[in-house]
Amino acid sequence: MKGLLEDRVLLLSGASGIAAETARLAAEEGAKLFFVSLGEEECAALHGELLARTPHCAFLCGDLSGTAVADDAAARCVARFGRIDALFNVAGISGRRFGDGPLHECTDEGFDVTFKVNLRTMFGLSRAVLRQMLAQDAAENGQRGAILNMATVTAYSPQRDYFATHAYAAAKGAVIGMTTAMASYYAPHGIRVNAIAPGLVRTPMSRRAQSDERILALMEKKQPLAGGMLEPVDVARTALFLLSDAARMTTGEIVSVDGGWHVSG
Repeated sequence: MKGLLEDRVLLLSGASGIAAETARLAAEEGAKLFFVSLGEEECAALHGELLARTPHCAFLCGDLSGTAVADDAAARCVARFGRIDALFNVAGISGRRFGDGPLHECTDEGFDVTFKVNLRTMFGLSRAVLRQMLAQDAAENGQRGAILNMATVTAYSPQRDYFATHAYAAAKGAVIGMTTAMASYYAPHGIRVNAIAPGLVRTPMSRRAQSDERILALMEKKQPLAGGMLEPVDVARTALFLLSDAARMTTGEIVSVDGGWHVSG
């Protein structure tokens, strides 16, 4: 049986958590993979793991907050695989350790770093990939590509007690705004753009929450479908669907994968 992303070229940012799990599933579904991330050890480890599943895998280690790295990643992906069919903008951080928090307490550094890593990385990689998609011929499905951006449930369903990081919420709110604007503009060009909005997922970024018994107890109520924290694979499965032909008529959507967070009060 043909895989969900058979022979499709997927470029994604990040090498751990949701990004790594998406790469693993995409490899199983026949994708050709190129990923870009900052951590050299993480990149090498994921690359080695993926090579055991597929020979069609390459990576670039670099800081995507500099747009030159984004341009380089897109160029290398095309040099290796000939085109880019899908982009998943996963890379991001919590700015809490830099001073993000309630707005009256948020530091300049907390605000600036949070926006740079969560929004500028998406901007640079999306711009580079869109230039490639616009120039390439449509695929067999009649479209030039699909882009999926990473939002968060707290951008529209805040939780004030434990997740009052206002710069992060604002940056991800900007991701949502950019996603819908992109979807509108590029639909006539055969390019789909959606966003995925996870709840609290068990990733390296959520280590603080994973060790806080109060947050774990809250998640049992906020994310009742999971009965606690979500796993990266829960988000990755939905990501693959949105990047595949199974969602070929879907664009401009913000898809919640939050275990019920935003409907749980």
